[in-house]
Amino acid sequence: MRLITIALAALLLLIQYPLWLGKGGWLAVADMRDQVAQTRQKTELLEARNAKLESEVIDLREGLGAVEERARYELGMIKQNEIFVQVLRKDEQPAVSMTVPPPPPAPKEKRGH
Repeated sequence: MRLITIALAALLLLIQYPLWLGKGGWLAVADMRDQVAQTRQKTELLEARNAKLESEVIDLREGLGAVEERARYELGMIKQNEIFVQVLRKDEQPAVSMTVPPPPPAPKEKRGH
């Protein structure tokens, strides 16, 4: 009787092996679920990035606002006859402007009366 009990217990353990550790076992399924969740998260981040890039492309094709914004912030350019004011913190360096400053205005002549 004891031999039958040991044999049945061994068979029970052998049957459990594929369920827990086999190719389609619970551990493999849990690992696959984690991989799917990570892949979905990466996909969502990439989709958001693609949507942002697509909107920038559309904006660059259709309007001059994006071009002007990039010229201002990335290249430090300003428009003609525009006043540029830059507020700096104590530890900040001034931005380098790519725009050549206009020449100073000519002095006005004084007319005597």
